[in-house]
Amino acid sequence: MKQYVVDEIRAADHEKIKKYLDAEFGPAEMGSIYWIPVAEEMFSEEQNAHKTCQPFFFALDLESERLSCELLIRTRDRIRCDCISYATESQRNWLISVVDAVFEKLEIHT
Repeated sequence: MKQYVVDEIRAADHEKIKKYLDAEFGPAEMGSIYWIPVAEEMFSEEQNAHKTCQPFFFALDLESERLSCELLIRTRDRIRCDCISYATESQRNWLISVVDAVFEKLEIHT
């Protein structure tokens, strides 16, 4: 699995991130998984065409000392579909900027 990972997160910073993610995206599911919605303007042509599969998400896993984001864009309605795929370069860059913005807003330096 391709991922974007931020590790060596301090305990106090973990709590700040968790509170922020809970407030912005709802409580974690399956322990520590958050579903980050992909902005519609970031959808690929295939994803735009699959209206019944929308919305699309990145899965973000917040563990005690690390945050990891799968670079697989998913729908919560289906397990397999042609619209479920690894992020394009622009989608990957968008996700990284979303994560970086959270760290900047919370004044966490990595």
